[in-house]
Amino acid sequence: MFESLLNAFRAPDIRRRILVVLGLLIVFRFLAAVPVPGIDRTQLAAFLQGNPLIGLLNLFSGGGLSNFSVVALGMNPYINASIIMQLMQGVVPSLQALSREGEYGRNRITQYTRYLSVPMAMLQAYGFLALLNSNQVLTGRFDLGSFDTLTQIATLTAGAVALMWVGELITERGIGNGISFIIFAGIVSQAPSAIGAFTVNPNIAALLAFVAVAIVAVAVIIYIQEGQRRIPIQYASRVRGRRMYQGGQTFLPLRVNQAGVIPIIFAVSILLFPAQLAAYFRRRRSRIVRDVSNGIISLLNPQSILYVALYFLLTMGFTYFYTAFTFKPDETAEQLRKNGGFIPGIRPGRPTQEYLARVVSRITFAGALFLAIIAVAPSIIGVIFPDLSAIGLGGTSLLIVVSVVVETMKQIEAQLMMRNYEGFIR
Repeated sequence: MFESLLNAFRAPDIRRRILVVLGLLIVFRFLAAVPVPGIDRTQLAAFLQGNPLIGLLNLFSGGGLSNFSVVALGMNPYINASIIMQLMQGVVPSLQALSREGEYGRNRITQYTRYLSVPMAMLQAYGFLALLNSNQVLTGRFDLGSFDTLTQIATLTAGAVALMWVGELITERGIGNGISFIIFAGIVSQAPSAIGAFTVNPNIAALLAFVAVAIVAVAVIIYIQEGQRRIPIQYASRVRGRRMYQGGQTFLPLRVNQAGVIPIIFAVSILLFPAQLAAYFRRRRSRIVRDVSNGIISLLNPQSILYVALYFLLTMGFTYFYTAFTFKPDETAEQLRKNGGFIPGIRPGRPTQEYLARVVSRITFAGALFLAIIAVAPSIIGVIFPDLSAIGLGGTSLLIVVSVVVETMKQIEAQLMMRNYEGFIR
């Protein structure tokens, strides 16, 4: 890995891409340090400390929520808009047809996603401000007719749009996916302060357990993320025009975890919504409303049995749900039939579709179980070792960090290989 990085810095074009990524990440960290006016910092710190669910969103926003910076929303509006557009492609025929039109269709869908991100950012900004206002964090009057509230919503929306632009610049002019890099930078930026909080009252046994679990988790994540089932594909000889193309053999790679971290994000969103709604009504005058709100918050505590069970089941369910949208056995079987390909021992058409669906269902179970264990492992470890709860780096964060590093190194090695081939051809 280190040799690949050294070789990448020796290549001018790859070095320029890496420096662009580093420069844009510095811009992101600068924006994360610019606070939104009208916030009581003391009340905000107390609110975040007593709300582990909001603390999870703070981790993904790169600490933007801890000081309520202009990028406090992080990439959440853009991610939510992307998820909505991906789901709509499966149910809206016009979007489904547009997604099959190659680069033009992808560019149009990306443009629609950008447009959808703006109202999503405005809604999330209003929701966060309402939640903060219910906990006496805002210093001014919270009202859509108030200039301060409109300014705060506009500032948060502009920060989300600027961060979306930075992410797209990283994707276009750098190396890797811009959204993943920004989330990666946000998670890594929180690691020193989280570990520093743990060292205030160090527990050597807990620290050794954490290091051992982290090493094993990284190895398992890399093994599962890179795991795939290769379906052999045979192509028959075919004639096109006056030319005859010889048949060949290749394979169809089916990843064990095709959904990535999307199921975990779905599950967290579902679990966060009732807790956020309950926190909004927690300080109402009605005693019944307060009791119901406190009951919901206590039931959905990250270390409660109900929360862990729901988190586990939702993650597994959304893994199957998202995989069904991203991989369609009927379309794959039809493409193989049109191109003259077939799976040895399986008839083309419906038998191929049923075979692919059966294989995907089996390997998705392994990927879903892996994601569910990664998701609930921090809560279980936090119960066994309470001192580790101060670190705040969950399995989802570790999964994102490892995935981004692995994918980035793959792209760097691919760039280096292309340069070697170009030099060989010359």
